[in-house]
Amino acid sequence: MEGARNGLVGIWGRPFINLEPYLDLGQLASLDDEICYALAQVGTSYTGGSHKAMGIVPPSLANDPYIDYGQVIRGFSEQEFATFVSLGHEPGAFDPKRRHAYEFGEERDHPLTREQLRFLEFKYGVFFPWKVFYELVPGGYWSEKSTSAGKDFTREARLYFPRTVAFVRALPFREIGRCTLLGLNANDHGTVHRDGEPEEQTAPDQFITVCPRGNKRLFLWDEERQQKTHVDGRAYWFNDFDYHGVEAAPFFRYSLRVDGVFQPEFLERLRQDHAPQGERASAS
Repeated sequence: MEGARNGLVGIWGRPFINLEPYLDLGQLASLDDEICYALAQVGTSYTGGSHKAMGIVPPSLANDPYIDYGQVIRGFSEQEFATFVSLGHEPGAFDPKRRHAYEFGEERDHPLTREQLRFLEFKYGVFFPWKVFYELVPGGYWSEKSTSAGKDFTREARLYFPRTVAFVRALPFREIGRCTLLGLNANDHGTVHRDGEPEEQTAPDQFITVCPRGNKRLFLWDEERQQKTHVDGRAYWFNDFDYHGVEAAPFFRYSLRVDGVFQPEFLERLRQDHAPQGERASAS
């Protein structure tokens, strides 16, 4: 694929693909009932909050006022570090004098505990965009999100989300490597970021996002043009190596994201309907 570093790469030259015509979404109202009832009972976590430290935000937003936990942790004094690790697992395993040798958070050696997340929020004002994060199929590291080896729906997910699990299993995937629920509280926005460098991508990662209520206003951000493209539909696929974010709204919103490998027939149908004429006969 070709594309400018800060412009939209998209999928077959399109910003995104609305998948509503290709999926049976008749049960989304029932799934919404189940998901909201279940989320009220299961334990959830935060996600996001370190996009600046990870270097995946657009240059024009790198200095916005929202505080990043990666940057906060890097600036800890020895005493602040000791207080922080006291809220984690095995605090005695960390030497405050070597604090810069450790990496904490998503995609890091030391994931943050719930207590550490809340401390970073309460004490240092860190902004966590997605304050409801729940894994039905834990995906491991981000680079492993499309591979299904050794993965399955958790026992808790099968117990509390049986209709949702059945719905996901019926989606046109050859294998599923990750399945998560991502929710934003009222008035929160999803920080603009991208999940990789477009120059390093050979094809868009395959996933389906489902928004049962259709009210999560995801947008793609073209850094070159300083322009938003809003994503329509209750089910869609976009190139997550493009910058993307979520508009703020005065109510809770969530979506279900399923990563994996599409069934070849499904991918070919999308290609025939959306790819430029010269690419329709190409292999994936």
